Amino acid sequence: MPENTVTAPLAPMKPEDVATAFAYIRAMQTHDIDTAGAVANGTGPEMRQLLLDVAARVFIPVTAVDDCDGEPCAHSFLAAALGRLLLDVLCHGDGACLAFPPGIAQTIIRFTETILTGDHDDVADVLRQLEAAGMKQAMEAHPVRPTTA
Repeated sequence: MPENTVTAPLAPMKPEDVATAFAYIRAMQTHDIDTAGAVANGTGPEMRQLLLDVAARVFIPVTAVDDCDGEPCAHSFLAAALGRLLLDVLCHGDGACLAFPPGIAQTIIRFTETILTGDHDDVADVLRQLEAAGMKQAMEAHPVRPTTA
């Protein structure tokens, strides 16, 4: 996954929300509609917001543009790549409205595939890296406290 400048960090998600969102995204990425449906049904209407939270955590840091003092830099060409991605998503939206969980998940998958995977990266591997980073942030912000009986 390419290194990029990260803007101000977003508030961490809860660990269970990270796990749920990425379970759905991975199921959609592998075309496991039964699992995706089960995750969505178990989560309810919150699924949309969980996916939007993940999308923000994936897209915002990657699309942050460094101050290049007016000179072209690596980030200067990101807008063209994003434009191609958005066109690709609109053309291959798999019939799902982009405002609902299947469309949001597919957008995250296509963004990962188009922007985040390097020459030798696998989309599933990059999604696992993103999930691990989100889970680490979530666990640091929401540590598990031992229960007392």
